[in-house]
Amino acid sequence: MTSTHLSLSLHIVFSTKHRLPCIESTWRSKLHAYIGGAAKREGVVPKIVGGVEDHVHILLEIRATHRLADVMRGIKAASSAWVRRELGVREFGWQDGYGAFSVSPSHRSGVVKYIRNQESRHRRMSFQEEYLKMLMESEVRYDPRYLW
Repeated sequence: MTSTHLSLSLHIVFSTKHRLPCIESTWRSKLHAYIGGAAKREGVVPKIVGGVEDHVHILLEIRATHRLADVMRGIKAASSAWVRRELGVREFGWQDGYGAFSVSPSHRSGVVKYIRNQESRHRRMSFQEEYLKMLMESEVRYDPRYLW
């Protein structure tokens, strides 16, 4: 082939430090918008950002030249600094890790809907239950000692 063609969509999930429920509803949408902007500055395409008080979901499109660990480090560093600086939440931070799940083109719209409905979903299911379900459905192996 004379050029590269790819479709790389990822459903990313990451939690606040110690999974504390500190993302207040009064500024949550501003944080999600800032995360979207931080993702763009990293050169990736955020399709949707959502979440609740203790975690965030992002549907991202990345290029073959991106290194996911670098992209996530940039997004998390920029957004946590913004919360501390602009909102005055001095102790705010993200956990070090994250979940990244590949999304086929035929499932993107379902992931968008899933992310949009986080608040109603978490009336029925905790973040831990949700995340374990995502790991199992994606057949991701993990060591429970290092999960939380």
